[in-house]
Amino acid sequence: MHLKSIFRLFPIFFLCFLLFPSISLGDQVFSRENSIVRAVRKISPAVVNISTSKLVERGVNPFFLQENDDFFNRFFRDFFEPRKRQYVKNSLGSGVIIDSAHKYILTNHHVIVRASKIAITLANQQEFEARVVGTDPESDLAVLKIETEIELPSITMGRSNDLMIGETVIAIGNPFGLSHTVTTGVISALNRSVRTESGIYHNFIQIDASINPGNSGGPLLNINGELIGINTAIYSGAEGIGFAIPIDRAKGIVSDLINYGQVHTAWLGITVQDLNENLINYFHLPVKYGALITEILDGSPAKEKGLKRGDVITEIKKNKIKSSRDYYDQLSQHTANEIIHLVFFRNGIKQRISIKATPFPPDLALDLAFERLGFRVEELNRSLAIKYRLKEREGLVIVAIKKGSQANSIGLVPGDLIRGINDLSVNTKEDFRKAVIRYRLKERITVLIQRGWRVYSISFKM
Repeated sequence: MHLKSIFRLFPIFFLCFLLFPSISLGDQVFSRENSIVRAVRKISPAVVNISTSKLVERGVNPFFLQENDDFFNRFFRDFFEPRKRQYVKNSLGSGVIIDSAHKYILTNHHVIVRASKIAITLANQQEFEARVVGTDPESDLAVLKIETEIELPSITMGRSNDLMIGETVIAIGNPFGLSHTVTTGVISALNRSVRTESGIYHNFIQIDASINPGNSGGPLLNINGELIGINTAIYSGAEGIGFAIPIDRAKGIVSDLINYGQVHTAWLGITVQDLNENLINYFHLPVKYGALITEILDGSPAKEKGLKRGDVITEIKKNKIKSSRDYYDQLSQHTANEIIHLVFFRNGIKQRISIKATPFPPDLALDLAFERLGFRVEELNRSLAIKYRLKEREGLVIVAIKKGSQANSIGLVPGDLIRGINDLSVNTKEDFRKAVIRYRLKERITVLIQRGWRVYSISFKM
């Protein structure tokens, strides 16, 4: 009887044997669909490929001399201006759709700088031509727009003020022109400063995933599929590591680029200097660092909030200020209309204050240039061209040099022409004013000076 019962149960055992493997397989598939897979599936449609074309000029030796023949190159350069040959250069990058209604795309400035044509390819391989809404070389961010009636996906904005070292992150982009590629890693460090040929970039997120040129401008996501940064390959020396611009930093910049086409960096209306041992003792400071306020402009946000000459700033938004350079670097990370939280010492007593920043007043730009750089400019006209014996009839000409200034020590003289500041062409006083405002918080700037038909690149401390 017992054997008969076992034989009766055999079909049930056999059925279970067939069913259990399939259930196990289903469980395995489900378990592999983790948060990373779900985040990538959710966000990938909002990631785009960016390809650009730009017209590049290259000097061609009129006598076909070898480029490494220094003696003859120097000789002929003094008597013959080299010819220019133009060619088209193509480059690739990534971007992310941040506003589906207005068709805005966020990417890196260096991905699209000087591009004559920008093509956008969506995840579904649809292609569109894009135009630049605004770009900011200081943060390496740019906003593009495409014209289409079709509905576009967009990314979910996250935040970067609560990131944790060791937190899992996801980078999506188009490395080396390939289609969507996903890499994962962890946050290795926060608030990283990276020095490049273009300058120093602050407050980067460092991750342990490589960011290749084609990845640049693509999104950095948290495990929930929220945008926490914009990947950048601006640091060519990075191997095995990557950097991203925090999204909280990007939000204010994006708003300015969309509304004004440029970024209005924060201005408080104060001038600061470094501390030394004597000043630390004189102001009875319990700390040995900070930026000493030496001047406050009337009507400025700092003046209205009660800051005074002699106050020592030691913190901006929880970032330690050890020097005047730290102060200007930190201020450059914020835009106008932001609330700036400061910690400062007055008479040895620690105090806190919150100030709403404003845009830099344009009327102060020319005076700032004269004070820091040491020259004044005017737009070239017939009388100035005759006075300085210039063949040119347009542009900016130096009309005054401040005694003891950088310009004076370098050897600039009235009659020299200003052709550019950093990557901006400068032909009018308005161009010059905008360039000074844009770069006023930089440590150094490069000014293109023309004397005769020779053009020189000269570095100034700002």
